[in-house]
Amino acid sequence: MPVRYQFQTRLVTTLAAAAGIALTLALAGWQLNRAHEKEGRAARLDALAKDPPIALSVAEARAVDLEWRRVTARGRFDARQVVFVDNRIRRGVAGYHVVMPLALGDGGRYVLVNRGWIAANPERSVLPTVKTPAGTVEITGLATVPGTRFLELSSQAAEGAVWQNLTLERYRHAVKIPLQPVVIQQESLLDDGLAREWERPDLGVDKHYGYAFQWLALALTILVFYIVTHVRRIAEKA
Repeated sequence: MPVRYQFQTRLVTTLAAAAGIALTLALAGWQLNRAHEKEGRAARLDALAKDPPIALSVAEARAVDLEWRRVTARGRFDARQVVFVDNRIRRGVAGYHVVMPLALGDGGRYVLVNRGWIAANPERSVLPTVKTPAGTVEITGLATVPGTRFLELSSQAAEGAVWQNLTLERYRHAVKIPLQPVVIQQESLLDDGLAREWERPDLGVDKHYGYAFQWLALALTILVFYIVTHVRRIAEKA
């Protein structure tokens, strides 16, 4: 017996499918736009990295003018106010990022410098010894603004010199010194035994493309399901 297929629409399911497809396509488009925006930001970062470094002074600067730019700063490290940022892994080894204020000029203002990575001691209660230059140094590096969205593994986010994460607000609250609004990721070499292997800022471009693909796949799934569930086999009489 010959068989033919007939597509039968129903108002409620058609409207629901149309709304679902429209929503998922809109979300996919939003994720693609975010990816394109961040690709533009990444291109800007690459361009800024080629510019001559900006010299920091005791004059108060604005974060927006410095973030992701290469800067230089000349001054003396204040090792008394060091912070060890915990749970920093390098090549499978646990350690700390060593953050220390650098007194600019006559010490009227400071800038925080992430000097690099150091391995933790087997006995965690004993902090590693950091070799610090006694005189004036010139630091070159990338100006960053620490984020404020992170997971704290303990309610004691800052215990003495060991902190889970670093923010400028937290440091200002703990140490009463005037700070520039950035942290320098040190690139210049010093004979201090610290490792400085900074990763390029992760802007999450691939993540947005991944989300966009998921939304597009969901839109296609809704369309296929709608078509399959609205097709009926009709047997024809010979």
